Amino acid sequence: MSSPWPAEQLPDCTHKTVVVTGANSGLGFEATKAFAANGATVIMACRSTDRGARAATEIRESVASPESKLDVRSCDLASLRSVESVASEVAEDYPSIDVLCNNAGVMAIPRQETEDGFEKQLGVNHLGHFALTGHLLDRLRRSDGESRVVTHSSGAHTAGELDFDDLHRTRSYGKWEAYGQSKLANLLFAYELQRRLDAAGVTNTISVACHPGYAATNLQYRGPKESGSAVRLTLMKIANTVVGQPAEDGALPLLYAATAPNVGGGEYYGPGGLLNMRGAPEKQTSSDASYDKATATRLWERSEDLTGVRYEL
Repeated sequence: MSSPWPAEQLPDCTHKTVVVTGANSGLGFEATKAFAANGATVIMACRSTDRGARAATEIRESVASPESKLDVRSCDLASLRSVESVASEVAEDYPSIDVLCNNAGVMAIPRQETEDGFEKQLGVNHLGHFALTGHLLDRLRRSDGESRVVTHSSGAHTAGELDFDDLHRTRSYGKWEAYGQSKLANLLFAYELQRRLDAAGVTNTISVACHPGYAATNLQYRGPKESGSAVRLTLMKIANTVVGQPAEDGALPLLYAATAPNVGGGEYYGPGGLLNMRGAPEKQTSSDASYDKATATRLWERSEDLTGVRYEL
């Protein structure tokens, strides 16, 4: 049974401008649908504008309120050029942003590289969002109320380990090890961003992290499809059916972190049910490694060097 939280408690978003990466499918689509149903202007940052446009049409025809607006923009997180371009366009068209949902991601795919030569899971899941957040930080700080950066991690972060000598896994690549590294990087980034906001005396912007538990989406299918494994694809479909919760429920922690009034900077939210895999959102604690300040500082500095993006704080 779906949790009643979003339908009954998602605040009115009529005057909110929200950016969602990966808004055309899965958790991003469900979050966009919920924001739109509550009147938000949602900038749908999608790798494929065609798929984004189809998703926007579906949302408009189903749940969008008259006050909502869906704005599809091209954003390929595997390209720093694309990230900078969409950020520049959004900054030109919108004087302020209230919520940035760093949602899009890839999971357990065969080793590939981004346009800039980064290992793709780290490049898309962390570095692309690091750059996008840095480019949009000025617009977030111009929000009339409290703005939020919400970064989607995963329970898989607990198995992650940052190898600073081989961040891009050129010497040894394991698809799940690389995924865990990228999800740990998401949390290190989210917490370090909050520390830096605090140190700069910024009080109207906070950084929050979340994870969806086990949500049945197409994300699980990409790795098996790209590796050509029919067996893995079949197993993933069975797991999604038997274990996974609906995508609309998997989006709840993201929606909660983005809108709930009692959310604080540097916090982490996920499903509170069975093994933290399903259920209504609650505040949780991530792994000890995710709170390591020295590692977070080192990752931040390396991320600045790799992306060329410096945060104006």
